[in-house]
Order: sequence, then structure tokens, then C-alpha cells
Amino acid sequence: MTSVKVRTGEPVDKALRILKKKLDKEAVMKTAKAHRFYDKPSVKKRAKSKAALKYKLRRSK
Repeated sequence: MTSVKVRTGEPVDKALRILKKKLDKEAVMKTAKAHRFYDKPSVKKRAKSKAALKYKLRRSK
């Protein structure tokens, strides 16, 4: 569970910014969006191979 301790006198906006950065770093929102809908195993396999191909093409340049 991601948490941010807010010190006395610290603005809430700053705490929210820190929380958002932590969530992005831990990829919490990305995984939540990925689990939003069910993907068939074949769709997952295709996406994984597409990502691997994209990575391979990027590395070869």
C-alpha cells in the first residue's frame, strides 16, 4: 500500500504530487487499468510478442 505522510504545515497539493509520483513509479495505476477488463490468453500472448518485437527493433538501432 502506497502512503504519504503529510507534515504539519505542508500543503495538500504537494502531498498529492508526491503520492502521484509514487504511484507512477510503482506502476499501480498501470496494473489497475490492465486488470480492468479480462483479456483472453491469446490476446495477452499477442500483446507480449508485439512488445518483444518493438523492444527488439528499438535495441537493434
